[in-house]
Amino acid sequence: MNSVPNIEMRPFAVKNALIVGADLRVETLLLSVLKPDIWVVMRVPDNLAALAAARARAFHLIVTSDKTSGREDIELLRQIRGVRPHTRLIILAADSTPADVIASMRERAFSYLSKPFSFDTLAEMIRMATEGPCWDDGIEVVSGTPELIRILARCDLKTADRLVHFFNEIAELPDPERSQVATALREMLLNAIEHGGRLDPNQYVEIEYVRARHMVACHITDPGVGFRLDEIHHAAIANPADDPMRHVALREEQGIRPGGFGVLLAQQLVDELIYGQDGNEVLLIKYLQSAKPKSP
Repeated sequence: MNSVPNIEMRPFAVKNALIVGADLRVETLLLSVLKPDIWVVMRVPDNLAALAAARARAFHLIVTSDKTSGREDIELLRQIRGVRPHTRLIILAADSTPADVIASMRERAFSYLSKPFSFDTLAEMIRMATEGPCWDDGIEVVSGTPELIRILARCDLKTADRLVHFFNEIAELPDPERSQVATALREMLLNAIEHGGRLDPNQYVEIEYVRARHMVACHITDPGVGFRLDEIHHAAIANPADDPMRHVALREEQGIRPGGFGVLLAQQLVDELIYGQDGNEVLLIKYLQSAKPKSP
């Protein structure tokens, strides 16, 4: 009796990625994140070759060289999107300015990392770019300069993480203010998206960022009906002094995901946290101690 041989069936590669330049660390990282049975990775030496490759075939993801400037890579993105409108491009920039970052957002870059950048962050951005749904309409620059930028962000959590990373590139803040502002902004943005926007991708949160000489301000407005701080018993900020973890049990009872520390954490990281009358807008202010002029 003849037996049917046991043949292992492997799926054909269905997605193409392109890496520009010859940085072995970036290439190794890309290959470690992308599944080899799904992705085919191509390499080209420079932006000119990348544009030619993109015109010849569609790439789901392109990662630029970290040897080129942000301005050069934005021009590459602009030309690629002229023929491949939905290409997800991550810019790695050797030289960058806040204006370059804003320009990359206008051109719909997926992410922007300037040197020295974190390889953990790059890995996270690659995963988000390859695993997420359509993203093109997630971030819209309404108006923008390095000192004042107004943005609309779609109400989903991955968009929030991408946006905070863009702001971190724009900020040019000294440490530790840089990480403090980024963390506080992320917590308040997640609250606005989750509780105000109800994670509805058809809804948008408005963010206004102002960089003055001695302070940074972030104004966030969500599409929700608002709330009062004394009504959110599921948040850590409402816990009585003798029961600092009460909100954990309340969240479990209401079926809310673990968390609730956002407002409390933001209050510790910025100097002013001010809610509007209806509770659907919040203003974060951070005074930059290291930027204050010295006394005569």
